[in-house]
Amino acid sequence: MQDLLASLTRLLNQIFAGPITALLTMLGIHVARPNAPINDGLTLELCVAAAMLLFFVVARFSLNVEKPGTVQNVAEVVHEFVSDQADAIIGHGFESFVPYATMILMFVLSCNMIGLLPGMPTPTANPSVPLGIAIPTFFYYNWQGLRANGVIGYIKTFLGPMWAISWLIGPIEIISNLARVMSLTIRLYANMFASDLLTLVFFSMIPIGLPAVFLGLHFFVAIIQAYVFMLLTLIYLALAVAHEH
Repeated sequence: MQDLLASLTRLLNQIFAGPITALLTMLGIHVARPNAPINDGLTLELCVAAAMLLFFVVARFSLNVEKPGTVQNVAEVVHEFVSDQADAIIGHGFESFVPYATMILMFVLSCNMIGLLPGMPTPTANPSVPLGIAIPTFFYYNWQGLRANGVIGYIKTFLGPMWAISWLIGPIEIISNLARVMSLTIRLYANMFASDLLTLVFFSMIPIGLPAVFLGLHFFVAIIQAYVFMLLTLIYLALAVAHEH
């Protein structure tokens, strides 16, 4: 599987290396490997995104009220689970946020689970992958906050209830808000990196028997971290749009 991943990464670099390097250079970003800006982590992310897109297309075109198939059943279970969580955290108007939260849960969980495949790295154990998920999440919930409260109203949410100390509360809240990107990134990256490292160490020491325990631990960590990422996304959304309730 490692050879297949390496071949796919080389193919993507052959096709997209030029445009990607040109774009990054135009943005002032130095590319360490201009001829191969796409690494294995990004390749796996793209594979997960393609698999998710295929899953949702199949689910959409195989809808059947009388005889739901396996894909439809899985989609309904995930949707109901995320909807219940969003309803409990956000409350009224949660429906519009369910698609993004569902995408976050499934994408992070799928990336986390790849590490269970023989010889495959866990994409989220590379800090650039969690960062790539945290940044759009940061913009998404702030954009929803602006939509719900307006620019002035959303700014006021950072100033606290007492105007007398808003000069102190404001900078603290803004820094706290910005730090959420780092918090989301480090929490996911650190846990998955530690899980990968622990499994690798025990596989190298005792290749039979005991490593299965740590694969089970990796499975458990993968589920928990995907849930936590989705949960934090919903909490940040709830805080951003809280005023309209």
